[in-house]
Amino acid sequence: MIGSANLNVMIKAARKAGRSLVKDFGEVENLQVSRKGPGDFVSKADIAAEAILKEELMGARPTYGWLAEEGGEITGEDPTRRWIVDPLDGTTNFLHGLPHWSVSIALEHKGKVTAGVIYDPSKDELFFAEKGAGAWMNESRIRASGRHRMIESIFATGLPFAGRADLPETLQDLARLLPATAGVRRFGSAALDMAYVAAGRYEGYWERRLNAWDLAAGIIIVKEAGGLVEALDPEKSIVESGEVICANEAIYETFAKVIRC
Repeated sequence: MIGSANLNVMIKAARKAGRSLVKDFGEVENLQVSRKGPGDFVSKADIAAEAILKEELMGARPTYGWLAEEGGEITGEDPTRRWIVDPLDGTTNFLHGLPHWSVSIALEHKGKVTAGVIYDPSKDELFFAEKGAGAWMNESRIRASGRHRMIESIFATGLPFAGRADLPETLQDLARLLPATAGVRRFGSAALDMAYVAAGRYEGYWERRLNAWDLAAGIIIVKEAGGLVEALDPEKSIVESGEVICANEAIYETFAKVIRC
């Protein structure tokens, strides 16, 4: 598939940042046994990856705005377009030497995400989509799952940690959902959770209290794969609310009723 110039810029940037992170990831195991531990090192790896993304994306499109985890928000000369970037989604996995983390880049135009790239360097899986052009993983077109029975379906979410206030809500969600499904997974990268819904690996995914950069790229990838995606409150924006629910079309309504009740 040949994408637009913007999409090609995004893919190049994601792969370049991914190469940098893979080198650093190779050092994490050595740092696990050190007294200082790998935490500071991983923070530096995250910042270095964001610097690469900023150089590539803003270098190619200097008038666009910018929103990212480490570098904050920059209003561009073109107020209608901005990059929304997470250089390392799945930092805790990275920190522990678990090979499940990603680079996430979205392009927003007039408040709507129009292109997204989610790159998993450990597995060399590049998920991407552009409005009207379908969703892809590497060279293959991807589609949301066709399963329509909850009991045959698996779902993904994030589990609140370190005293986060949404723990009671999530436990209630799980109590309602688990008896009706084939299982729930918690893999630790929101961007990849959404990419996996798009690829048909999960039937659905939901989570609260996320950031714009965790979610933005996944929105367009799920939509272009034929899935449905909304904020938990359907009247709100996913990017602004930091809450999301997505699933294949066949199961979405049933799944959403369980989570929203």
